[in-house]
Parts: sequence; C-alpha cells; structure tokens
Amino acid sequence: MTAQAMTKSLQGRMETRQFTIRFVTPAFLGNAEQDGQWRAPPFKHLLREWWRVAWAEANGFSNDYRSLREQEGALFGTAADGSGNRSRVRLRLDKWSTGKLRRSEWNEIGKVSHPEVGRSVGADLYLGFGPLTYDRQSRRTALKTNAAIQAGEQATLRLAFPVADAALLDRALFLIDAFGTLGGRSRNGWGSVSLAGDLPDGKYPLRDWRECLDRDWPHAIGKDGKGVPLIWRIGPFDDWWRLMRQLAEIKIGLRTQFAFRSGKKASRPESRHWLSHPVTHHNVEPWKQGRLPNSLRFKVVRDANGRLHGRIFHVPCLPPGQFEPDRQAIERVWQQVHDYLDGYLDGRLRREEGV
Repeated sequence: MTAQAMTKSLQGRMETRQFTIRFVTPAFLGNAEQDGQWRAPPFKHLLREWWRVAWAEANGFSNDYRSLREQEGALFGTAADGSGNRSRVRLRLDKWSTGKLRRSEWNEIGKVSHPEVGRSVGADLYLGFGPLTYDRQSRRTALKTNAAIQAGEQATLRLAFPVADAALLDRALFLIDAFGTLGGRSRNGWGSVSLAGDLPDGKYPLRDWRECLDRDWPHAIGKDGKGVPLIWRIGPFDDWWRLMRQLAEIKIGLRTQFAFRSGKKASRPESRHWLSHPVTHHNVEPWKQGRLPNSLRFKVVRDANGRLHGRIFHVPCLPPGQFEPDRQAIERVWQQVHDYLDGYLDGRLRREEGV
C-alpha cells in the first residue's frame, strides 16, 4: 500500500473519546442572549486552540503558519476561503442547558487592595469585569446577565475524529486539562475546566520564552534560561473564591509594579502596555482600541485530594505587527514579571516542573 493510500485509509477510520468535563470555577459562556449556557462551539474552539500548540510542538516549533492553517482548516473545517471544508472532528455535549448560577445568587468573593485606586476593590469584579458588573443600586458586584455556569457543574463530552489525527488531538486534550479555560475573562481563571476520562500522559510543550517571541501566535509554554517552566502554583485552597481572591492580589501586584507616567491617549507605549491593552484611562493613542491579550494566564486546578491550586503560566509570543513591538522593551517587562512571581510573598508561589 502506498503512503497516500495508507493515509486515506487512516482518515476513513474514526476513533472516539468520552470525557466528563467539569468547571472548577464559574464560567461565562454566553448564548445569543448572553446568558451562561452549555454549548458545543466554545469547546471546539478550545480544542482548536490547543491543537495549534500540539501541532507546533510536533513540528519542532515550526513557524510555517501557512502549513498550520491549511492542516487546521482540513481538520476543523473552514468557510473563510470559500472551499466549504467540513470539520472532520465531531464534538457533542449531552446537554445544552442554561447555567445554574442565577444573577440574584452571585456572592462577592471579598475585596483586595489596589494601590492606584486608593481603596479596596472587589476581587471578582477586578478579574471578571465585563461578565461581572457593579450594581449601583445594591452597591455590590453582580452578574451582567441572567445566568452563568456554576463551579462544579459537569457534562459528558463525546468526540469522534479520524484515527490519523488522533495523536495531536489527544495531545490537545491533555493540554486542555492542564491549562484550558473557557468563556469571558477566562485568562484570569474563570471557566477553568477539568477532563475526567482516558487522558494520555505527557510532558508540557516547553520552549525558551525569549525564542517564543519570534512569532505573534501562542505555540508553547515558556521556560527560563535554566530550562525551568514558567509555571507557578499557589495553594492549596478549600474554596475557589478564596483562591480567585488570591489571584486578584497577584495580578494587581504584577501590573501596578509598572507605574504609569502618562494619562489617557499616551503617545507611545509604556512598560505596562506590553502586558495587555487596552488599559482603562491609559490607552496608547496610536493603538486606538487595539486588543493585545495578556500572555500570562491563570487557571484553577484540583489535586488528587480535591483541594484547589492556582496555576499561573506564560504562553509568550510577540505582539502583532500593528503594535510595532519593541522586543527589547518587551523582554525587559516580562523578565520583571517573572522575577516578581518568583519572589511573591517569599516563595508562596512555587515553580512547577514540566511533568
């Protein structure tokens, strides 16, 4: 059998996977009315996101973006180029119900000090502004919509895909369990998911973080010059809300160490702008409302004893060209962030190994 014939034969055979997917923290997965609802498309998007990382790792962290997009489109489908390729990945949830956390049931998780505001702020509002809002009438944090998915809610996730694509998709599922989050403000730890089922073991896809700045798309977990992963853990905690409050304190600290010298419509970026943009009252005028997502992400994970830990990890990449990235300045800023996390509360944050 020729290699081409063998590939066609493998593509014709399907494999299946089944997992119990559980939210460890509340998730803001909006439907058409923006209410929290279990829906398959966000899970497929998450699978696609981490498949890209698995692809990059399997290809020696190649920067052949055209090849990546071609293979991604062939597997997950694309309509953008008019080809009408259908997805070879089938994904099903056993329910599409509205989340159980109602607007009236949101409980604040406590306040944290914010040196630039001059008073304490709601930790949940700081990490979740957008899906969460401040209700002036009740003078407390509230859900912006009618419902969200509560921590602890779970569903059955079923997948089917060609056997030829199994290795990379299994790898992506492993990475989702380790690092995946879903929904609004998920980079801050909301919508942290866990997968229970037949997951493969493996090491994390690590690459020197400075080398990761050779492209503008996320493709690896960073490691420092000594080869230690840029993954920090704090905990254990008994409740997700106590942990999220701690993560809010960490994020405020690592951001406010970069003090602003300019106000609104800065003519050029300052150090903190390289973390993320836009910034309330401190946008960069040439960038307008251009969105630069933070490449430092948070996730809440559960250990074998059921206790919760915060995982902070860096997925470095260069800002897109329209931001005219200053690589030297960016390296300086992120090194300062890494140093801050290494020294946080005399070592309460601990580096994780690469598994």
